[in-house]
Amino acid sequence: MRAIDLSSVSWRRSSYSNSSGGNCVEVAPNLPSLVPVRDSKDPGRGALLFASPAWAAFVDGVRREEPRWAA
Repeated sequence: MRAIDLSSVSWRRSSYSNSSGGNCVEVAPNLPSLVPVRDSKDPGRGALLFASPAWAAFVDGVRREEPRWAA
């Protein structure tokens, strides 16, 4: 597996985040085939990488309140 340099990506914080440092995630949607996701409270810990179609399906399911893993 090759390393992916995320030092120059533009991170975007979730619209559900608040200024008091609540539970926050950040995504970097500007990579062509991957969506890095990280904890905004601990960005040095690294990021999870999702294939763009998988992330789009997840976001779509959350928006419809129908996550695919729900029984």
